[in-house]
Amino acid sequence: MEKPPFLIVEQLYEIAIEQVMQQIHSLALQTTLTFDLQEARHAHANCPCPRHGTEQCECQLVVILIYGDGPRPATLIAHGHEGKTWFSFVDAPQQHTGQSMETLLLRTLMPA
Repeated sequence: MEKPPFLIVEQLYEIAIEQVMQQIHSLALQTTLTFDLQEARHAHANCPCPRHGTEQCECQLVVILIYGDGPRPATLIAHGHEGKTWFSFVDAPQQHTGQSMETLLLRTLMPA
């Protein structure tokens, strides 16, 4: 289950994702990009946008696993469209973000 966005930025997803990844790496945490909507769409001809149904999809959705000292990674979802990017955590029993990891990431990623 995806939590509501905790961060919405008025930036193209390429820029927003790069900035967030840099901030996460500054904490000495490791990341793995596990899904990229645009890459997945390239593998399928005539694949309309899953959200808007258009042929030329401008949406981006990436799933980033963030590894710290805990046994499980935090799962961060980034969704970009029309110059905005939304970031949220996944919180499911098999993908629960530990409270200390979530607090650390929120403190780091949220603007002052």
